[in-house]
Amino acid sequence: MVGSTHEALHRIFQKDPGLLTHALQRVLGVSFPETHEIAAMNVDLTEIEPVERRVDTLLRAKTDEGTYLLVVESQGKADDRKRGSWPYYLSYLYEKYRCEPVLIVITQSSATAQWASRPIQLGLRGWESLTVRPLVLGPDNVPVIADEREAERDVPLAVLSAMTHGRGPNAAPILESLAAALKTIDRDSAAVFVQFVDSCLVDPQAKQLWRDLMTAIQYFWRHPLAEQVREEGREEGRVQERAQMVLRLLEWRCVPVSDAVREQVEACTELDRLEVWAQRAMHVTDAAELFVE
Repeated sequence: MVGSTHEALHRIFQKDPGLLTHALQRVLGVSFPETHEIAAMNVDLTEIEPVERRVDTLLRAKTDEGTYLLVVESQGKADDRKRGSWPYYLSYLYEKYRCEPVLIVITQSSATAQWASRPIQLGLRGWESLTVRPLVLGPDNVPVIADEREAERDVPLAVLSAMTHGRGPNAAPILESLAAALKTIDRDSAAVFVQFVDSCLVDPQAKQLWRDLMTAIQYFWRHPLAEQVREEGREEGRVQERAQMVLRLLEWRCVPVSDAVREQVEACTELDRLEVWAQRAMHVTDAAELFVE
């Protein structure tokens, strides 16, 4: 029943887009304007050049003050490649849609949250040409909701609390309160929330507790969207494994791998294409030959 933590952390905002603006207002204290309409958008930012770039979740929010693009990135650990990717995402989206982009990073790690919250500044020191300041949701600012009544008042936020604090000492009361609160909402929504939480629980004891609490409502696990999230988690794992195989083959054959080649291989999300590259990796003498059609 284990899905992908990465997928769950950002897909919850696709399930309940209003949770994102609510979290910005209540958790981060951001004066985000009231939203009239919010909808998911295509996350593919690939250009004509054969370099694939995708954000995790992209939402369009229409407000009294204009339309915003909410870019949600699920981050498991520090990754210095984001220094280039995140500014690119925001610039590309603004150029394409002429709407203000807002970068939101969600993580389960305090260390990753601290890393992600540091501004990305490009240009001359003291006279930067571009500055990116992510808004970060993590265990240090998402509230711990361990009271049943509080969880019932705001079930989506209680779900986010369980997803970000599931590995900490407060896991048991958080999960117990959420389990009771889920009984007060519709079954379809509860089914998806159950899977999101299960996907994010990395502590074995917390995961077992959650599954024990859910034993009486097994039908939740068979919900179509929950199955889709699990399958996307498995697919993501297969893609990552195949990408690493391509790079290992080149390294075993002592073929130099540039940062550009490594980034293109790791950014690819198509298993069929990675399979072709893996076959080529056994013969090429230059890593760039992987991409020659």
